[in-house]
Amino acid sequence: MLNANTLRRTVLSLAAASLPLFSATAAHAAAEIGQPAPAFNAQGADGKPVSLASFKGKTVVLEWTNHECPFVVKHYESGNIPQLQKEFTAKGAVWLQVISSAPDKQGHVDGPSAIKINGFRNAAPSGTVLDPDGKIGKAYGAQTTPHLFIIDPAGQLVYKGGIDSIPSASKADIAKADNYVKLAFSDLAAGRKVAHASTKPYGCSIKYAD
Repeated sequence: MLNANTLRRTVLSLAAASLPLFSATAAHAAAEIGQPAPAFNAQGADGKPVSLASFKGKTVVLEWTNHECPFVVKHYESGNIPQLQKEFTAKGAVWLQVISSAPDKQGHVDGPSAIKINGFRNAAPSGTVLDPDGKIGKAYGAQTTPHLFIIDPAGQLVYKGGIDSIPSASKADIAKADNYVKLAFSDLAAGRKVAHASTKPYGCSIKYAD
């Protein structure tokens, strides 16, 4: 018979490997396309303050992450997310990881651990935002890891949703999928409205405190 702790770990492991596809109306109101992106002030993994307002005039990507989530692992071990980070920061964008896992829940890490993990997985974000109380995640309606949001230089939210069009944890699907982040950047570079501005995110549920 499983004891309580073993049962709890088993349930958490199964939940982490599941494929939750939530609607934005579920638990938290979501930030709206075409509206000002929710402002935030937080602490970065490097111990320095991070403010969205300080990046006005730049395109900003917010990437919710959980290094223990198999869907996140897919995009890092394949090199997909690190490549996107390098490509768009080289073009002047700001790419911020956001960690909203609450203390004692899957994916929660302190700043030094987050930096170390990024080193292991060759990540290249502009910075990593720690959000253990979930305030930033809930302000945006972030629901899964990964979940991507793009903010234009005027501070308007222009994209929210999944990283691509195939909701799986298989690396083999990356090449076959439409990469919504790349498509959004292509539209922005051409001065067009983002064609796929809101898509369905996929991955592990964010481990909020409540």
